[in-house]
Amino acid sequence: MSDDFSEIEHVCGALVRSLSAGDRRNLMRAMARKLAISQRQRITANRAPDGSGYEPRKDKSPPVQGRGAACFLYPSGGGGAPRKVIMKSFTWGAGRMMTGFDIMAGGIRSFEFDKIVQWLPVPDEHKNRSNPRRRGGLRRRTMFRRLASSKFLRVNTSDSGFWIGFTGKVAEIADVHHSGLRDRPSLKAQMTSYPKRELLGATDADKDMLMDMILGHFSNH
Repeated sequence: MSDDFSEIEHVCGALVRSLSAGDRRNLMRAMARKLAISQRQRITANRAPDGSGYEPRKDKSPPVQGRGAACFLYPSGGGGAPRKVIMKSFTWGAGRMMTGFDIMAGGIRSFEFDKIVQWLPVPDEHKNRSNPRRRGGLRRRTMFRRLASSKFLRVNTSDSGFWIGFTGKVAEIADVHHSGLRDRPSLKAQMTSYPKRELLGATDADKDMLMDMILGHFSNH
């Protein structure tokens, strides 16, 4: 993000360098915290630094019966035509796995959500009495809530500067979305192209806020 702050560095750099190391560290820490909050709010609002909205997520999940019944076509183990699955009392597990009683197989089975070929209407005799609902609600529509949390969007400061970003495997995942790259949603899934949704970047309001913080620091001393 250094290119975004060239204006701040040019205008306020000399002022910041005139501070003691301890004073600079305190100022950098305060600026980093403020900017991190701004970044998290913008990301969870699903807006890019230029103010445009993120391309909406494709809604792959049809209405399902919560913990009731579901009917779909699923790849057969032998590589033949997909088989019809009618599943009752299913639950969602880790890795987008559906586990429940497979009526046609006569036992408990698990299925990978991303491998489902086609959703089918649930036969009347197996329908749940409860109203259909979509899984996820607001969480499904709002992207990157977890990625933007303090657990993953990290902040680090020193007496000469600060950075805000992602590290390790999380950084690789964030870059796929930030740059609009290709990746696998899961280990066994096919490669998928993701739309470009810029995560990190300074808005004009961010720049004004940081410059005000620097100038305010000197006016209070």
